[in-house]
Amino acid sequence: MSPPRILLCGDVLGRLNQLFKRVQSVNKSAGPFDALFCVGQFFPDSAEQLEEFTDYIEGGGGRSQIPLPTYFIGDYGVAAPKVLSTASRNSANLGFKMDGFKICDNLFWLRGSGKFTLHGLSVVYLSGRQSSNGQHFGTYSQDDVDALRALAEEPGVVDLFLTNEWPSGVTNRASASDIPAGLLDTTGSDSSVSELVAEIKPRYHFAGTKGVFYAREPYSNVDAVHVTRFFGLAMVGNKDKQKFIHAISPIPASTMSAAEISMKPPNTTLSPYTLVVDKTALEEVTKRSTASVSDSQYWRYDVSHKRHKSGSGEGNKLCFKFIYSGSCPRGEKCNFQHDMDAREQYLGGVCLDFLIKGKCERGPDCNFKHNLQNEGESHSRRRRGSENDNGNRSKECWFCLSSPNVESHLIISIGEFYYCALPKGPLVQDHVLVIPIEHAPCTLSLTQQSNSELVKFQNSLKLYYKNRGKEAVLFEWISKRSSHANIQVVPVPSTKAAAVQDICNLAAEKLGFKFVVMKFNNSSDGREWLRMQFDRNYSFFYVELTEGTILSHSVEENENFPAQFGREVLAGLLNMPERADWRNCALGKDEETKMAEEFKKQFEELDPNQ
Repeated sequence: MSPPRILLCGDVLGRLNQLFKRVQSVNKSAGPFDALFCVGQFFPDSAEQLEEFTDYIEGGGGRSQIPLPTYFIGDYGVAAPKVLSTASRNSANLGFKMDGFKICDNLFWLRGSGKFTLHGLSVVYLSGRQSSNGQHFGTYSQDDVDALRALAEEPGVVDLFLTNEWPSGVTNRASASDIPAGLLDTTGSDSSVSELVAEIKPRYHFAGTKGVFYAREPYSNVDAVHVTRFFGLAMVGNKDKQKFIHAISPIPASTMSAAEISMKPPNTTLSPYTLVVDKTALEEVTKRSTASVSDSQYWRYDVSHKRHKSGSGEGNKLCFKFIYSGSCPRGEKCNFQHDMDAREQYLGGVCLDFLIKGKCERGPDCNFKHNLQNEGESHSRRRRGSENDNGNRSKECWFCLSSPNVESHLIISIGEFYYCALPKGPLVQDHVLVIPIEHAPCTLSLTQQSNSELVKFQNSLKLYYKNRGKEAVLFEWISKRSSHANIQVVPVPSTKAAAVQDICNLAAEKLGFKFVVMKFNNSSDGREWLRMQFDRNYSFFYVELTEGTILSHSVEENENFPAQFGREVLAGLLNMPERADWRNCALGKDEETKMAEEFKKQFEELDPNQ
C-alpha cells in the first residue's frame, strides 16, 4: 500500500479561489492527494473577500466546491466568529471532536488542540494563537497546551504537528545562508510552541503566519532517535511569489522499521530548542512558584460532585493533566486536585468533560459514560485494604506474575522473592531484568530476606557474563510514580567496562549534577548503603559498576532527569545510539521465545534457583 499524499499550505486569508485553483493544478500533475492542511490565518482579512469565501462555505448553490478534504487551524479573521459559532452549535459537532468540526462538505475545523489519525498518519495540532484576552475563537488556552503535553507522554511517534505561529528559536543552529531575510522579527513566533514541539518530537512540523517559506535542515531530538523537519509556509497569493503550498508523502511512523525511523540525513543539526528550553523552563518554575500566579492559568474547572481527594490542592478543582495522564509535573506543588478516584473513573470510561466540567455538551450522543461509580461501592472497596488495591493494580501490570499482561515467554528463572526475565527490546544480547515478585515500586524498600536472594541473582549474572568476556552493569530508576520495580542488568565488553563510570559522570555533568560515588567489597554492603541513601519522597537513580563501585543520585523535585538515562548512556558507550529507545529494538514473539530458551540453557548451571 502506497503512503498517503498530503498537501500543506500557509495563511489562506480567505483566498479560496487561488488556493483551490493551485490545489487542482498540483493534484492533476502530481496527485491524487488525500488531504490538505492549512496553517496560519484561514479567514479573510477584510469584508471585501467575504463573497468569495462564503461561496465555498455556504455551498454557493453548487458553484464552488472544495476539491479534497481540507483541515484548518487558523480560526481567526473576518466572519470567523459567525461561521465557527454556527458550526459549534451543530449537534454533530458537540463534545470531543479531535478529527475536526465539519464546516461544510470537505472542510473541517481543528479546534483547540488534539491528536487524531488520518490515513495512518498521527496528526497533532494547536489551533489559534497565543493571547491573554480570553477570546472564544482564534486563540488557544492553557488547557489546550497542557492537553498536548499529556498527549506527548503517550507511546508512539507523531508524524505531523500543525501550529499557526512559528516556534521561537527554530533557526538556532541552522545554516545562516538558508534563513530568509527579516526573520529576526519575533512577530509570529511563540515560545509555547517551542516547548511543545520539544516535548512532542514530531517528524514534521508546519507553521504559517510569518509570510515566508522556510525549510529548515532536519534536527535531532532529545530522548528520541528520529529527526524533525520544520517548514514555514508563505501566505496564499503573496506578492513575492514565495512557496505557499508544499507536498509530502510520508510513510506512517507506526509502520516503519527501527532502522528506517532512526535514519539521519547528513545535514542533520542538533535540536534548536535545547538552547531555549532551559531558559523558558527556569522562567516557568519562577513564575509558578510565585503567589501571584492566576488559577486560570492552570487546571481550572469547578466540579460539584463530592469525591475523595488525594492531591494537595484545596477546593473542588481537578487537575486535568493528572486525570488524563496519571501524572503532573507540579507534583505536590500543584494547586489543583490529583484525584485518584476521578482518574479511575476516566480509565473506566467516564466522559472527561463530565468529570472536569460536571457536564458534557454532547449529551446522549456522547460515547462515554455520564455517571459516576456508586459512592458506597467505592468506599467499601477502599475499606478492604491496601492489599486488595495492590491486587487490582497488579492485574494491569506487565511485571506481576499474576497479571494476564505478563510476557511469560521471556521469564528465565523464578525464585521466592525475585524472578529474572529478558526485556522487551533488549539493548544488547543477554540484557536481563531482575524483578521483584511483589508489586513494589522499588527494590530498596523490600525486606532483608528478599535482598539476600537478589544478591544471589546479581552474583550469578556477573559470573555468567565474566565467563563470556563481559562485565555486568546494573542500574535501577526509581521514580516517585513508579509502579513495579525492575533492575536492568546489561553486559558490556570487559575492554569497555572501565569507561562506564567516566561516561556516566560526563552525562551527569551535562545535566548539571554530580553522582555520589562509593565503593564496597560486596553487593550486600552496597545495597545496605543504598537503602540508607534512598528517600521515598524523591526519585532516585543508581548504577552498580565492576569491583563494587556504586554511583547514586537523588533527583530534586523540578530536576529534568531522563528516565532512560542508564540505557542511553550505555547505548552511547557501545556505539549504538539508535538502540537507546527499547521500541526500536522490539522483536517478534517467536524470536523472543528462542532467545529466552537459549539464555536459560546457558545460564542453567549458574541459576541460583536450579
